[in-house]
Amino acid sequence: MHQKFKRHQTIRILAIPNEEYVEYYSENKVPIKRGMKGKINMLLPNGQYHVELIDDKGNVIAYAPFNEEELEATE
Repeated sequence: MHQKFKRHQTIRILAIPNEEYVEYYSENKVPIKRGMKGKINMLLPNGQYHVELIDDKGNVIAYAPFNEEELEATE
């Protein structure tokens, strides 16, 4: 199976993840919006990507799974 994205590649999210599967990095729950930047953390066995979501300052705010169609490369 060929993957579109590689590990540690920077991406932009095109969809809001299911809140049930979001893992917040800190106690402050920053709202996740379309267009936020992130980095591929790992490839999941079900074909999804585990994404590290990053705020405007470059801090990790949360982790969430995404399908390939919900992401776009920024590089």
